[in-house]
Amino acid sequence: MSRETRSKQPVREAWTLERLELERSLALGFAIESTTASAYDSHLNSYLNFCRLHNRAVEPTEDTLSFFVVWLSHHIEPRSVDSYLSGIVNRLETHFPHVRETRKSILVTRTLKGCKRRLSKPIQRKQPLTVEDLGRVMDALSASDTYNDGLFLALLVTGFKTLQRLAELCWPNTKKHQSYRKVPLRHTLILTDTSASYTLPRHKSGTSGEGCEILLLEERQERVDALKIFRRYVSARDKLFMHHPQLWLTAAGTIPTRAWFMRYLRRFFPSTISGHSMHAGGATALAGTGVAPALIQAAGRWSSDEFQKYIRKHPFLLHLLVHSSQRS
Repeated sequence: MSRETRSKQPVREAWTLERLELERSLALGFAIESTTASAYDSHLNSYLNFCRLHNRAVEPTEDTLSFFVVWLSHHIEPRSVDSYLSGIVNRLETHFPHVRETRKSILVTRTLKGCKRRLSKPIQRKQPLTVEDLGRVMDALSASDTYNDGLFLALLVTGFKTLQRLAELCWPNTKKHQSYRKVPLRHTLILTDTSASYTLPRHKSGTSGEGCEILLLEERQERVDALKIFRRYVSARDKLFMHHPQLWLTAAGTIPTRAWFMRYLRRFFPSTISGHSMHAGGATALAGTGVAPALIQAAGRWSSDEFQKYIRKHPFLLHLLVHSSQRS
């Protein structure tokens, strides 16, 4: 059917079917992060192993998925089974289009709910960092001339003050998950007398790939002046690695990994403090000063649903938000 239109269209060449299929495959490959894809593959392997052990067909029927939920809940924390089901749905949906509806069926959801109530263990949450914690690290490292000491301190206070996740500051330990598309670059850094800002290319809650701006402000009257610490690191970095594009670099000229950061963290804190403690601690500190929840959500780059789940899971933050709202 032909249809006339008065609007002018730019001249675009037609693609071959092979080109269309290739470009679509590439787009689908970018739909989820590589770390998420690896986790989903592992979840699917667990499901396939269950089917093999119990001589069941791979097709994800309500019976098979509910049996898998019961079986897996006896081997891992039942609260984690949700993520396994998400991975199975993602990997099997192209072969079994009904799997998403099956996963949401009454039999599967109630089976999972029952397993959580019957088999779940108490949650042992990591503690959020506090300003006092930062102060102790600063007292220990601020006089050090060791380059890596300055890098760790800058990463710690920057992550805390700007509510960054450890994955936004450091590379994953596994090489196949290390992507320069997520690496902050030195040329995006803008320094003024009272602030520093740089571009975070991609972040966890971003879906369009536009990134965001990270901003540090001067806090001369505060116990920990993150801008002063950050400036000191940048000065040392530029002397050693003037022509390197990455913003965060170790003394070896490499991007710090999660393992590198955690080794430093363990020098100062027990296992109750983790890499996530910066993110949680920064949010808790803002809540303690009366910052509105909507602003904390924006600063931490949470979507609305993610933020609601987050505050329910972190009693320190929830407690401070409740009491700050009562004071106002």
